[in-house]
Amino acid sequence: MRGGFTMEAEVGTVLRGLGFLPTDWERECGEFSGGWQMRIALAKLLLKKPTVLLLDEPTNHLDIEARNWLEEYLCAYPYSVILVSHDRFFLDCVCSRITEVWNHTLTDYHCSYTRYLLLREERVSALREAKRRQDEEVAAMEEFIRRFRYNANKASLVQSRIKQLEKIERIVIPPERKRIRFTFPEPPKSGRVVMELKGVTRAYGPKVVLDSVNLTVEKGERIALVGHNGAGKSTLMRVLAGGEFQAGERIVGVNVVMDYFAQDQADLLTGDRSAYDEILAEAPYDTVPRLRDILGAFLFSGDDIHKEVGVLSGGEKNRLALAKMLLRPSNLLLMDEPTNHLDLNSKEVLLDALRSFGGTVVFVSHDRYFIDHLATRVVEVEGGAITSYLGDYEYYLARKKGEEAVAAPDGRGMARRAPAHDIPATSSPLSSPAPLPPLAKEERLRRREEEKQRQREESARCKKLTELEREIARLESELSGLEGEMAEPSFFADPERARQGGEQHLLLTEQIAELYTQWETCHAG
Repeated sequence: MRGGFTMEAEVGTVLRGLGFLPTDWERECGEFSGGWQMRIALAKLLLKKPTVLLLDEPTNHLDIEARNWLEEYLCAYPYSVILVSHDRFFLDCVCSRITEVWNHTLTDYHCSYTRYLLLREERVSALREAKRRQDEEVAAMEEFIRRFRYNANKASLVQSRIKQLEKIERIVIPPERKRIRFTFPEPPKSGRVVMELKGVTRAYGPKVVLDSVNLTVEKGERIALVGHNGAGKSTLMRVLAGGEFQAGERIVGVNVVMDYFAQDQADLLTGDRSAYDEILAEAPYDTVPRLRDILGAFLFSGDDIHKEVGVLSGGEKNRLALAKMLLRPSNLLLMDEPTNHLDLNSKEVLLDALRSFGGTVVFVSHDRYFIDHLATRVVEVEGGAITSYLGDYEYYLARKKGEEAVAAPDGRGMARRAPAHDIPATSSPLSSPAPLPPLAKEERLRRREEEKQRQREESARCKKLTELEREIARLESELSGLEGEMAEPSFFADPERARQGGEQHLLLTEQIAELYTQWETCHAG
């Protein structure tokens, strides 16, 4: 009745779902790494089946396959589940209710996470509008009291206003949480083929992780490497970055400038340096004046820049490591788990920055929302071989399930196998690539044209911002010089000169204000 006869089968189901092979079941827990021990603790909790299951970041240390399995398990869980997660995809699939902790209160939204974002924005906008109206009303009352406080004829009205003010329950809106705001430096132009691997083999002792793999990375692609933990994603990333391999050839394209963000990049920082000194140590001479601005963009402001790296949190170290990638322009970004330790807002801003990046990106991430909204191609690493799928994460899942044709929600093309030179003959029984349907070809061309147009618009916007900033600096310098002259006692001895100086000062002030308005509009656009 308590399920004793089925418990062993349930244990096997949970362990398999969380990525444990049958050969791992008899190993001692102490032999596993910290990440795998977290999975063991999660498995124990799931098997207990409590009536209220509390999960704080359950997807940490889980690969995509394990996350998919956990989603299905929790969706079918018969009791209540309360969880904290920075995985948007996971929240949308599992949760039917979002409880927000904000403004010292809990607010319930009975909807998915994506819908919650829309409703929250509407609610906060309404709250801001209510506060604006209240502030105007309070200001009018205070002005009335100030003007007529000592007027005997208005004494009763003043007292009435004072009592009204005391009864008003003030609307308090906390300041919006700071967000990372940054863009990668404009990349230098590279050749069409950015990098190519031909017959590359990488083994660790008798274990072959990559077996004669072929991969071509073209300019402008955003490639996601996926696969279960230990499949060889990070190994492939290290090979692309110039790491060792036993056989094959790695060909770097023309004028390729590469930057590599390793999975343990935060651990490579110098612990006894301050955040400012750490970024200063690798900064080119011409970027030194901008270092404080770069750190500020990554939420290091005030005394934070003098914190020792050793006392920073995991998220702060990751942000500092990302900040170092802005020091030198590059046209190929290799990023292994850049979203680790980042919250939802920071992931969103990183996603926006990478989508507006004009170069090529190859990345590893276990955040499916991040992959789905960034990747133009998914490369699966499995069993020493690689298989390419042209499309986002949804296409990849559909093709993995064996669907022959998948219409994307937004009308984009079909997933397909990579060209033959990207797939080893031994990689799959389906090693012959499927032909790309005509509609998919047209869609791909349309998407490329849209991407080029977006890049042209972004380039024009950046150029406009630069021109505005240059003009603002010129006018502010001129205004500063004029104010210096006006500070001299002899300046106002000549009435005509004083009049002209006042008019020029007013004109310059108005011109600078107008340029700042244009800059803000252009920057927001």
